[in-house]
Amino acid sequence: MNRLPLPLPALLAVLVIYGFVSCRSLSTRGTPVNPAVRAYEGDFGEAVASTGENLWEDGRRVFRRETFGSEDFWGGQLQLHEVINGEERGGVGPGLTARQALALGLKVDIDHLPSILVQAIRGGSVSLDAVTTTLELLKADAVVGVRGFFDDPGDPLRLTSIGITCGFCHSTVNDEFMAGIGDRMDGWPNRDLDVGAIIAMAPNLRPFEEALQLDSASIRRVLRSWGPGKYDAALNHDGRAFRPDGRSAAVVLPATFGLSGINLHTYTGWGSVTHWNAYVAVTQMHGKGTFFDPRLNDPERFPIAARTGAWNVRNEPDLVTPHLAALHFYQLSMPPPRPPEDSYDARAAARGAAVFRGRANCARCHVPPLFTEPGWPMHTAEEIGIDDFQASRSPEGRYYRTTPLRGLFVRMKGGFYHDGRFPTLEAVVNHYDRHFSLRLTEQERNDLIEYLKSL
Repeated sequence: MNRLPLPLPALLAVLVIYGFVSCRSLSTRGTPVNPAVRAYEGDFGEAVASTGENLWEDGRRVFRRETFGSEDFWGGQLQLHEVINGEERGGVGPGLTARQALALGLKVDIDHLPSILVQAIRGGSVSLDAVTTTLELLKADAVVGVRGFFDDPGDPLRLTSIGITCGFCHSTVNDEFMAGIGDRMDGWPNRDLDVGAIIAMAPNLRPFEEALQLDSASIRRVLRSWGPGKYDAALNHDGRAFRPDGRSAAVVLPATFGLSGINLHTYTGWGSVTHWNAYVAVTQMHGKGTFFDPRLNDPERFPIAARTGAWNVRNEPDLVTPHLAALHFYQLSMPPPRPPEDSYDARAAARGAAVFRGRANCARCHVPPLFTEPGWPMHTAEEIGIDDFQASRSPEGRYYRTTPLRGLFVRMKGGFYHDGRFPTLEAVVNHYDRHFSLRLTEQERNDLIEYLKSL
């Protein structure tokens, strides 16, 4: 006969206490201790679901169409719209044709083109060499990242201002119709876009002249030094237009897809995604909002930001802050695109995965499946074997971020690292092979490259 683990009186006492507690739990069920929980009406799970749906819809609209009031800068101050209009419509110069706009890297969303205009372009009855075609595209809201304003009652095709959206730098198209015209692809960096050349076309650069304390000719020289797919988001704060080697200080436009689960957004870790969204919307797009970062109030490191007050910007009404949550939500919903299966050798990539985790030890920093470090993914220039110029321009002053690797094939054009210094993946692998004395064989290097292409 098995013996009871407790004497019978003790066992009975435990059962009585358990029954009392159970009955008390049943009697109080549905009566939360927190009065806020008791007072809440409705299904909170449904509220979460509907909020998510609304944020995604609103975030996509913000990313694609919200100018944050930037038309007062790009049109009202720089007068870029007058370059597009040309002299025939009261502007300046010959005007900007659609072919010239495409050559500058601007893209056209075919879903916003009226079918009659699509057919006209295809049939050649509408010329890409006409300024009116550019105006028609803008009026149809088909130019990715650019919004035209047409408020002249005497001429419905005369631009009266122009603003930009997030998609200006961070969307492209798939060229389905023709080069530069196709289905929109949000989050993909537009490595064809020559932002500097576009700004340099402006008739009035006085806002930059006053901030940088340079003449317009010098400013245009700086802007034209950037080249396609590059932008300098620190220039109007630190004034450091060129690297010590004389090359442009601009960096390659980053992807805004694949940010879910990622801590810091920029190459040098300025801050989170929402920090950078506010920074760009207010200090780069020149939207009317609020931006605060006291780290930039440093006359030695950020003389322009300290002098102009760009570290503490307040606008009323605030056209930026109300959109940050939805914008963030939409960006986090953008998955990294998968490369075409015929763009890499699958067998070599499988071998390269083992090299990535083993001999090369890449996974120590590029931790799958995020392919960056969870936590604080920052490293000094010495750790990764490069100069610290760009790192020194950030508020922290010394770090580079471990860039997530998903969707690397999208960034083949323009090169790798913050400034595109490594033109190919082979150059990146060779750099680390030397820096860390890996002594990879030729096959290991090739297999590793194929694996990177497969991410």
